[in-house]
Amino acid sequence: MVVYSFYIFDRHTECIYSRRWIPTRPLSASSKTIRPQSGSSITSNGDTGPAVRKGFSKEDDAKLIFGTVFSLRNMVRRLGGDEDHFISYRTGEYKLHYYETPTRMKFVMLTDTKTNNLRVVLHQIWANLYVEFVVKNPLSPVEHPGGIGVANELFEMGLDSFIVRIIQSSNLSPFNTNDNTEIRFSSLNTLN
Repeated sequence: MVVYSFYIFDRHTECIYSRRWIPTRPLSASSKTIRPQSGSSITSNGDTGPAVRKGFSKEDDAKLIFGTVFSLRNMVRRLGGDEDHFISYRTGEYKLHYYETPTRMKFVMLTDTKTNNLRVVLHQIWANLYVEFVVKNPLSPVEHPGGIGVANELFEMGLDSFIVRIIQSSNLSPFNTNDNTEIRFSSLNTLN
């Protein structure tokens, strides 16, 4: 399992948190490694992932993700009725997982296409991390006007460790690949 990015949108359609991970392989002098194309990421089996579009800012990416989720969610409700829910969709490059809370907070995660449904994982991130470290924090704003983001170190550390545990528990653990190379995840972007 490879996690590409994670977004939180508030009920006013503002992206209040954005995090992007890129798996990278350490370079070793003794083994030949195939370098991925510029802007791509390496998955647990050595394949290259989807290329990052050039020219888009992280705000534009968040707007595109929200627009996609909003459109698909409305289409599912119109075609299936109010009882049907949009959970995820898959393209040839990635799979988008979606969870909406009762307070209309939207949690979105982009992963590789082989990943099963992560609705329960997104619910756990909301209930165990977001509620505990952001909502219950007296210093955190109740609303996030103008896209003021979640700036909470405990939430970020908890999210990182939770994602690592999820990846390690998946069948395709990127930390134990066939060729004994370790894949490290580095943070790219965080909206504050």
